[in-house]
Amino acid sequence: MKKIVLAALCFLFLAAPAAFGADTLKIGFNIPLTGDIPDVGESSKNAAELLKKQVNAAGGVEIGGKKYTLDFVYEDNESKAESALSAARKLITQDKVIGMVGPQSSKQAVPAGETANELKTPMIAPWSTNPNTTKNRPYVFRACFLDTFQGPVAAMFAKQEFSAKKAAVLYDIASDYPKGLAEDFKAAFEKINGPGSVVAFETFTTKDVDFSAQLTNIVKSGADVLFVPQYYNEVPLIVKQAKALGWKNPILGSDSWGSGDLMGLCGDDCKGFFFVTHYAAAGAQGATKDFIDKYQAAYTKTPDDVAALTWDAINLLLTGIKNAGVTGDVAKDREAVKDALQKVKDFDGITGKMSFPSGGDPVKCAVVVKIDEQGKFSFFKSVCP
Repeated sequence: MKKIVLAALCFLFLAAPAAFGADTLKIGFNIPLTGDIPDVGESSKNAAELLKKQVNAAGGVEIGGKKYTLDFVYEDNESKAESALSAARKLITQDKVIGMVGPQSSKQAVPAGETANELKTPMIAPWSTNPNTTKNRPYVFRACFLDTFQGPVAAMFAKQEFSAKKAAVLYDIASDYPKGLAEDFKAAFEKINGPGSVVAFETFTTKDVDFSAQLTNIVKSGADVLFVPQYYNEVPLIVKQAKALGWKNPILGSDSWGSGDLMGLCGDDCKGFFFVTHYAAAGAQGATKDFIDKYQAAYTKTPDDVAALTWDAINLLLTGIKNAGVTGDVAKDREAVKDALQKVKDFDGITGKMSFPSGGDPVKCAVVVKIDEQGKFSFFKSVCP
């Protein structure tokens, strides 16, 4: 009889939810390790592994007088919305994570956020700026500003820096992030310069590589500036084709320019341009410089904004977990973490301070970066709400 009871106890121990097994905190990552933007997934995982090693080497996270080591589970969403949904379900229902970091891109974060909210699991999207990611979803948060802030920042910068009276926009109509940001920029620019001041509002579809028709219209439009809210792998194609067709005016970008190997793909063609983003590595100080130095030592390259925002997102989640406490009941702990995250004030992240006064969207500043003659992303100015 004792053997039967012992065997039963062993089975229950092995079958118990793993989110807190063996004094560990299990956190899921829904990131694009393959697909169109694999550099985004690589930056995410690099930052996560760096933080995990640092925390675990120091003995873990202290919660209620007890130390918990970090256990990270990575799921590849393949840069696809449907894969992000299945990754979210797996992390939540099978892996029993206490919370999820990612997806990064809004195209994946918007649908995954719906799943996280339905399954009542905290999710922090480090890099998704589309308002729909968190809208009416109390379990979903982000570590970045919104397009509704970024769009007006870009529009005002175009006016102040370039004295632009007319603007053109080129964006992927099939992707949530560029579509939303293009519309926000257009609304803000026309509010500043009057109706019709966006003289070309051109679209394409994901995976298109020939933009000659759209860019021909843009060159003929008389626009003073071209706004391109696209990803690092698309920007070089657009920039090179625009210049070949005779475009000589400034090109302004969004935070998606700061990820991946933009300069390796674009080279001299992108030098001198500006983009709105979350932090600037060049000239960083304090905790931000410490993060950059450690990242460079580990991976021999400068961390992009995705890496920095992932670092902040993980620490935000850990702050929520520490403030909520741990009981071992995954469902109750997830709810407690959600409640704790909603109360975070003045979180001192490496991408800036942030608070969550109303739901999952932080109040924080944006940075305008200039791509200098060395191809570095140098700080140009800070813009705050």
